[in-house]
Amino acid sequence: MSKLDPERSLTAGALPLSLASARRLSLYLRYLEGFRREPIQKISSGQLGEALGISDAQVRKDLAGLGNLGQPGIGYATSELVAAIRKALGIDREWRAIVVGIGNLARALLRYRGFRQQGFQIVALCDNDPTKIGETIDGLKVHSLAELPALVRGTESELGIVSVPSEAAQDVADQLVAAGIRGILNFAPTVLKLPPGVSLVAVDLTVQLEQLAFLVQWSPSEK
Repeated sequence: MSKLDPERSLTAGALPLSLASARRLSLYLRYLEGFRREPIQKISSGQLGEALGISDAQVRKDLAGLGNLGQPGIGYATSELVAAIRKALGIDREWRAIVVGIGNLARALLRYRGFRQQGFQIVALCDNDPTKIGETIDGLKVHSLAELPALVRGTESELGIVSVPSEAAQDVADQLVAAGIRGILNFAPTVLKLPPGVSLVAVDLTVQLEQLAFLVQWSPSEK
């Protein structure tokens, strides 16, 4: 199973990145892209750190691996920094994804326009419910799972999004892997087992709420 360890080294070209660093790069990118309407030419590590609650030293360490972009006392050219971060994260090109399980969550994902802005394109939909197969949602036809291998080949998809009930998730993941999918985003509340070479990111909203409840429970309250 390809497991995402926060300290595991990833590779972007010749650059080793830990997943923790990659997550922070995503935060930097979100912040920098917020200046699209009112572009700024330069930004410092102090400005980035203060805006995101990250130390200046950590910002400089994360950005140092992107190349010689910054200048002491001057900062980073924002356009160069955005391009370097996108390249390091692998989103300087288009990624195509197939969604399996067309319920309310999948429909919400299809309505979210941020994916396309960041280079992610949902290109095909699959479900095993006969009442949904053949339906058109957001311009995409819902196909049967039997068509999955042909869909992956035809759309050249590399990513799969799993939004099925937990009891069906492993079988769906196995079919995606067999069809040639290289990475899976799993919304089903279960742990998937995947072969080496296939990456997995799990999004369990209940777990996130449990973590939030833990933080609130044990954080000192102000009275």
